Amino acid sequence: MTAELVSDAQETVSFELNGSPATVLVFEGETLLQTLRDRLGITSPKDGCSPQGQCGCCVVNINGQGVTSCAMLTTKVAGKRVVTNEGLPEQERTIIARAFATSGGVQCGFCIPGFVARTAAILGRDANPSREQIKKQLGVHLCRCTGYVKILDAIELAGAVKRGERELPPLLTQACGVGKRLPKYQAEAYALGDVPYVDDMSVPGMLHGAVHLSEHPRAKILRIDTSQAEALPGVVVVATAKDVRGRRRYGLIEQDWPSFVAEGETTCMVGDVLVAVAAVDRRTARRAAELCVVTYEVFEPIVDGRLALADDSPTVHPGRKNLLSTSAYVRGDVDAALANSAFVVSDTFRTQTIEHLYMEPESCLVVPEGDKLHVYSQGQGIYDDRRQLSRALDLPEALVEVTLVSNGGAFGGKEDLSIQAQTALLAQLTHKPVKLTVSRDESIRIHPKRHPLEMHYTMACDANGKLTAVKARMLADSGAYASVGAKVVERAVGHACGPYYVPAADVLGQAVYTNNTPNGAMRGFGVNQSAFAVEQLIDRLAEKCGLDAYQMRERNLLRDGERFGPGQKMKNCGGLLRTLEAVKDCFYGAKIAGLACGVKNVGIGNGMIDVGRARIDVLSGGRLRLCHGMTEMGQGLHTIAIQVMYEATGLAPQEGVTVEVTTDDGLDCGMTTASRATVLVGNAMKDAGEKLRAELDLLGGELSALAGKSYTGEWKCDFTVKPGTPGDNPITHLSFGFATQVVLLDENTGKIRRVVAAHDVGKAINPTLCEGQIEGSVHMGLGYALSEELVLEGGVPVDPTMRKLGVLRAHETPDIEVILVEEPEPLGPYGARGVGEIGLVPTAPAVAQALYKFDGRWRTTLPMRDHYEKPKR
Repeated sequence: MTAELVSDAQETVSFELNGSPATVLVFEGETLLQTLRDRLGITSPKDGCSPQGQCGCCVVNINGQGVTSCAMLTTKVAGKRVVTNEGLPEQERTIIARAFATSGGVQCGFCIPGFVARTAAILGRDANPSREQIKKQLGVHLCRCTGYVKILDAIELAGAVKRGERELPPLLTQACGVGKRLPKYQAEAYALGDVPYVDDMSVPGMLHGAVHLSEHPRAKILRIDTSQAEALPGVVVVATAKDVRGRRRYGLIEQDWPSFVAEGETTCMVGDVLVAVAAVDRRTARRAAELCVVTYEVFEPIVDGRLALADDSPTVHPGRKNLLSTSAYVRGDVDAALANSAFVVSDTFRTQTIEHLYMEPESCLVVPEGDKLHVYSQGQGIYDDRRQLSRALDLPEALVEVTLVSNGGAFGGKEDLSIQAQTALLAQLTHKPVKLTVSRDESIRIHPKRHPLEMHYTMACDANGKLTAVKARMLADSGAYASVGAKVVERAVGHACGPYYVPAADVLGQAVYTNNTPNGAMRGFGVNQSAFAVEQLIDRLAEKCGLDAYQMRERNLLRDGERFGPGQKMKNCGGLLRTLEAVKDCFYGAKIAGLACGVKNVGIGNGMIDVGRARIDVLSGGRLRLCHGMTEMGQGLHTIAIQVMYEATGLAPQEGVTVEVTTDDGLDCGMTTASRATVLVGNAMKDAGEKLRAELDLLGGELSALAGKSYTGEWKCDFTVKPGTPGDNPITHLSFGFATQVVLLDENTGKIRRVVAAHDVGKAINPTLCEGQIEGSVHMGLGYALSEELVLEGGVPVDPTMRKLGVLRAHETPDIEVILVEEPEPLGPYGARGVGEIGLVPTAPAVAQALYKFDGRWRTTLPMRDHYEKPKR
């Protein structure tokens, strides 16, 4: 990494900020976003991509125009009028924030303050814009959570309220229990940017951290020279591998990921951390990190998964083969079934590497509190964070407290530690608070992605279209570190037959180490990869049988008592067929439409215990504090906890209910993953609420009389087994989500004009949030199908800018209609199923089928960019 010359020249700039004069001394090249956040303490504009100006999180109004402040030099606003969300008129703040809250336009919330600023600018010019006009004016903005549907609804509602055509909806009603459309917890504050994320936090005496990452995916570190960094004024400490007091390697399954790569060792990826710096401000820390000089002996990287399995391949990790894991199962006599089948189809399918692109880059704050370190984390599992950090710091877990801070999106990408270990070490060495936030480019280099899979499939059916056999071989590139790659492959293998009954199956999947960026958990977790293959082969068999896509699926969808892929006998799966029936008229009424079904496990299962824990604390005056052990990351888990509490206790809605997640509460639920949070936390909160209600009834309903008491709930699933376990009914998962989606094309252009998504959600605890999860999943599935890819060459991202990653923007996203099917799941709270991931499982194959109907070509490789960029018949 070559140090860039950073000018120390400063200039005084004067402008109007939120109605008051402001004069600041800025560095040459300093952006308005840096000035607002670092100098003036204005935190509503968020830093999602600085200095790319491609995500819209940092939009502010300059002379009435919405502008990305990370791409605007502060010197350019001299004499101009700058308005952030903090400075909007109070009535306008209330109208826009309430519109976003009640419309469901807030999920993780990180990008929404930028949308709010843009909304103020849009409605300031035209109080009655059309939906299409709004989409076009949101061109610079990205949202990874919502699919834009409810953001557009919110802007339209705000306009209608401003015009006097609509009343401002209330936040609280008399019915806030299960099944009600309660606005997301703290949604108004999130919308305005008033809820702090980690990078918004500041404590007295805080230092700022930065890291120096490897330039090469596979290179021996000959020397790390930190002398220039140490000599830079303002630098407090420079840390390398030799400063780590505990274990240097961590991981959720395999402890193979180093917090620092040491001299004499070989890097495994371009995101490896070599040096961490703490300094008096962020600018100095980053400058010092750039001044570190590393001498390498560069080797040819291992980037092809199949070649990595060769006997003569060099190894990514010394002392172990490149094969990370193998998952397999066999049911029935597949060879005989294939030989006796009327129709057999085979093909090879390939999917791509995908960047999560959550809007909030990784950030961590660690504050020493006596002998204890208090870690403020955005991770998906604070108890897993604590376990790994205590080992890295050589501290007992009791001396490491991890508190969840607002999480600006994750989708699986924040399961692994990112920079928590480096930040904690800097705090340990300096005995001072340290905050470390990475840039967008660094974020893309350090965290795991979606696995690219190569899948060789054979599928067969009889003359009537009933499936007879599936044979599949899968190879997944897990990249540099194990992460949860073995489990992703296990899940892809487990779902290799899709939502269909297949009497005979022979499935094997392998995960392999390479020097590419690590690949781990991402929404769908291997299931959407296998679905891309399964659903297309179903369509090809349907053609051979003379059936259409609907008829073929209707004949083969799983029914109660039939075996899911590895052999579990299905129960309570009637909602799967109901989702198909829900889109029947839409499918048959369209000229060009693709159809696909999906199934996705709820809960980790496969022999692991799924547990939910929650507690209700009754405070003075009858106020309530709710606690649980999982991460709120935009899916609305805190809101679900509140609604379940109201339903279980029978209490009337009240102001001031708070929800907190911290390891000191002792409510370890494991990782927030596998679409299980609603089921686990919901069941646990229901248990706690029923205990409170029992005592409340004895006291005649006087809540304040219970002040000081706590009610703890727990729910556990400990009855699943690994795929391939012998037995008549090997239960691999506690529950499943089911879906059918239809993708409708414009018959002239081939562009997608609408997606209809029917999902069995068991019971929609909050229909607005439930719809939002599915809309966001469909949006992610469309990008997966058509445009998204993180391209690597030699293990290095070619162009990590946001626009090149291919996430669809509002004007590129078709209309999305959600149909909620409610077939209660007995193991879920009030019948609810998890829906966090199932939403994108059928999307890509439904797109592929629609495109086949448009131009007659089957597509076996993702993304299907050829059609997305230049549709042609």
